[in-house]
This record gives sequence, structure tokens and C-alpha cells, in this order.
Amino acid sequence: MKLPVTDTKHIEYDIVGSHLANYDFMINLAHFKGHAMGGFGGVLKNQSIGVASHSGKLYIHSAGASTTRWRVAEQDAFLESMAAAAQAVHNYFKQDGRNIVYINVMNNLSVDCDCDGSPARPEMNDIGILASTDPVALDQACVDLIFKYPSTDEDNAQPLINRINEKHGIHIIDHAEKIGLGSKKYELKSID
Repeated sequence: MKLPVTDTKHIEYDIVGSHLANYDFMINLAHFKGHAMGGFGGVLKNQSIGVASHSGKLYIHSAGASTTRWRVAEQDAFLESMAAAAQAVHNYFKQDGRNIVYINVMNNLSVDCDCDGSPARPEMNDIGILASTDPVALDQACVDLIFKYPSTDEDNAQPLINRINEKHGIHIIDHAEKIGLGSKKYELKSID
């Protein structure tokens, strides 16, 4: 089914499976880690690419150029398309008062995604599990934890930081805030 997008800069709609209409709420559970295309993968990527149908994935990756063939868009256009698609799913649930809980599991923090057939081994220790009702704040908090991580030779965040920077990964967070999906402001509360 096609969901309307608020930000039509690159995509006109988001294409998801029709079964999405059957759910009263969503738990967006993502493994936060690096990603070869997006720089990192968290709940924003999970809600856009993870919820999209096959043709929806092609549409987002191509920034609206195709629903039938693999095309790689300019990097910022791809990231902005992911933000718009994530917002479409968020708005779809919120319009009827349904809720979404967002959870990022920050373990096995490799520079590569689980979708990679042979991902690089993690070079840093696990951080923990973060949750929010604001996907922008959640991904921002996770990125901040990576960038402020006290690295050592045996526990090194720098490869993941490099991957995020190489792919301009933070742009998805900036754009998601710009289009009104959420806020980059947050307060960390530990429940240990």
C-alpha cells in the first residue's frame, strides 16, 4: 500500500506491505550499527527500508527514480528519502492515535550492517539498549554515544565514526528533524 509523505522533495509516497494496516501499534526494534550505504542503521533506517516493500526499497534507494530497478541515488537524496519514508510510517500510525515505541540495541557495533554477507567484526564493546517515542532523538542519542565513546586500542569506536562520516550518515537525523519527524534534543535516563 502507498502511504502519503509530507516531504515530497524526492519521493511522492512510501510503499509498504498491505499487512501494516492490521496492526494497532508498532515496536520498531533496530540493531544500531554501521551501514555501507547509510553510514549507520538505527530506527530511522529500520522504519524506512525495513518497513518498505520490495518496490518501496527500490523507490527509496533511488530517491524516487524507480520502483522496479536498482538505482543508487546521490547520497543526501537517499538519506532524505529514508527520512521521508520513516515519517510516512510514523504519521500513518499517529493519525489514528496508534503508538510506536522505538528501540535501538547497541551491541555488536560493527561498521557493517547485518544485511552484509560478511560483515566486519565489531571493534568496540556493547553500549546497551536505548528506547524512546521519538525516533530522531533516539538515533541522535546513539550517534552521540558513538562519537563521545572513550576508545582504546582494544575497544575502538573510530572505525564506526569514520563510516558514519564517510556516508554523511548524520544527514538523515538532521533532515528528519527538519521535516518535523522529531527532535534531536533528548535527555538520557538510565534504568540500571
